[in-house]
Amino acid sequence: MSTIIWTRTDEAPLLATISLKPIVEAFAAPAGINVETRDISLAARIVSQFPERLTESQRADDHLAELGELAKTPEANIIKLPNISASLVQLKKAIAELQADGYDLPDYEEASERYDAVKGSAVNPVLREGNSDRRAPQAVKNFVRNHPHSMGEWSADSKTAVATMTEGDFRHNEKSVVMPDADTLTIKLVKADGTEDVLKDDLKVLKGEVIDGTFLSASALDSFLAEQVKRAKDTGVLFSAHLKATMMKVSDPIIFGHVVRAYFEEAFRTYGDTLSANGLNGENGLANILTGLGGLDNGEEIKALFTKGLDEGPSLAMVNSDKGITNLHVPSDVIVDASMPATIRSSGKMWNKDNALQDILAVIPDSSYAGIYEVVIEDCKANGAFDPATMGTVPNVGLMAQKAEEYGSHDKTFKIPASGTVQVVNSAGDVLMEHDVEAGDIWRACQTKDAPIRDWVKLAVNRARLSGMKTIFWLDPTRAHDANLINLVNTYLGDHDTEGLDISIESPVDATRISIERIRKGEDTVSVTGNVLRDYNTDLFPILELGTSAKMLSVVPLMAGGGLFETGAGGSAPKHVQQVLKENHLRWDSLGEFLALAESLRHEKNERGNAKAGVLADALDKATERLLNEGKSPSRVVGEIDNRGSHFYLAAFWAKELANQTEDAELAEVFGPVAEELAEKADSINQGLIDVQGQPVDLGGYYWPSIPKMLEVMRPVDEFNQIINQLRK
Repeated sequence: MSTIIWTRTDEAPLLATISLKPIVEAFAAPAGINVETRDISLAARIVSQFPERLTESQRADDHLAELGELAKTPEANIIKLPNISASLVQLKKAIAELQADGYDLPDYEEASERYDAVKGSAVNPVLREGNSDRRAPQAVKNFVRNHPHSMGEWSADSKTAVATMTEGDFRHNEKSVVMPDADTLTIKLVKADGTEDVLKDDLKVLKGEVIDGTFLSASALDSFLAEQVKRAKDTGVLFSAHLKATMMKVSDPIIFGHVVRAYFEEAFRTYGDTLSANGLNGENGLANILTGLGGLDNGEEIKALFTKGLDEGPSLAMVNSDKGITNLHVPSDVIVDASMPATIRSSGKMWNKDNALQDILAVIPDSSYAGIYEVVIEDCKANGAFDPATMGTVPNVGLMAQKAEEYGSHDKTFKIPASGTVQVVNSAGDVLMEHDVEAGDIWRACQTKDAPIRDWVKLAVNRARLSGMKTIFWLDPTRAHDANLINLVNTYLGDHDTEGLDISIESPVDATRISIERIRKGEDTVSVTGNVLRDYNTDLFPILELGTSAKMLSVVPLMAGGGLFETGAGGSAPKHVQQVLKENHLRWDSLGEFLALAESLRHEKNERGNAKAGVLADALDKATERLLNEGKSPSRVVGEIDNRGSHFYLAAFWAKELANQTEDAELAEVFGPVAEELAEKADSINQGLIDVQGQPVDLGGYYWPSIPKMLEVMRPVDEFNQIINQLRK
């Protein structure tokens, strides 16, 4: 039997897995397919780092490392659900929960280097041994056109704007080289007094690899932020910062700290030394500061200045108006790729402290990609909101394999301790790149290997050929890294038959403008982008087109021949869990899981010759389309269908399609009685799933919940469970 790996992750996707995976196991078994679990949740990743401190029953294998090796083989067939990309705040909460549960784990400060291995985007770079192919499935696009989601109206006099740096940021300071040969590099800081600090040594690079170095000036950042705080106050809009503190786990928390200090300028000017000495520099957010002040002798005195800052500064965009949680409370609460599309969809507004929508100044310090949002906002001011019923689509081919580009920069990002010159030096002692820096600047290097670039170009040509769509590489000739990629793309396009294809290269700003002009005409355009823009575009366009990025099909054709099938975004998962705990209603939509599973099964057919898997895939697609058309997706409202009910209807529709198909008589015979029984008992099963709602539940933990308690909550109707369990025998 072949094997599909279904990842156990965190929060709402984990709860959904407890309900859905038994159904998947049952339906896959008659096709000779095992569905196994590997735990890559934040808690499991933490536990796997400290086997020597734990009892035998507490220890956990490093499933992430295991899957990373599997992804490099042709046998890989992995369904990857959204996981927590942990900020320091989330990491510390998970550690505390495990400690309270009896796990002898050190505090973060005692083992920060080991803990940092699981912080931020620790999962995706390990598993993504291939580039990304993300698109809206036709069934989903058809459904949205017939049932368009709401879009806020735009006004030409909207004050919403994007603020970004025009000098001194990563974008403007970038340098880039293409390695002529394999080598070992050293990154060092030559300080003003002539002494040297080695920031990173033994950096292995391959022939043809693109190596970038750049820095963000702390002084330029502070000047920029001071201007934006004043600008927001003067124009009467909400001040909002939009960063990526989860994925850019070294640089963006530091930048977030600068934002907090700029907003509360008087408090930090007056008490900055005290605050910094107590770890309250803003990098962990305002909530961390307010909590920490309780332990200081003059905490109330300092807190008064923070209250004054809130009262006298520009109004802040809110994460939760009812609870007083601002844009600056937690660095991981407002993530740019999710927050900006949601803002654009909501008339360019965010929530203020009075729980009303208001225009914003969106502060995105680094200018590398801020321009794409500026273009869309200005277009909406001029032309109004987009119409989901008529708009085209923008699928994406993303360069992400082998830690490509900025998201692979974590271990090469440094807060500069002293003024001097950062140099990237090869093994012969030649300086490949250098930057003059000051103390507090953020310097980083990135690597992009040649093999992923070649594969990316191949995927782009394949997608252009298969889709017939206009295809654009989003590359800026005035940016050092992109200029090198443009040369490589033009070279590697020559390796493929591009006759009759419409393929071009445009800067991100121009590519955005072209794409949205075409969207408004109902025309489709493939965006071919680097790693960060892949993340941005696969939220921006799906949220406008489909209402959510969770409805995208996300396939990663692994370079070794296997497949990684991702199931959508997890940004709203914490709110979903809060509702489960309060009301036993999970509004998480597993559509992404349904779509990924169908492609995973199709991969089994195409790569392993398993015809039954193909029958399962085709039937699942039909069941998914029926589920959408009959409105069986989860509701947000307690007492209505939720994630568990959606899974029941998928099982019923899937069994019906398998019973009715004529390609495989054996599968039809197996699923015929199942379809009949599910149809016969549909009303009672559905009612049972509704009846359990409305009361608080105990999951036994947030980051490390109890499996028995989750099973009790997520599989509450024995009548349904028995039908599924019988199929698994």
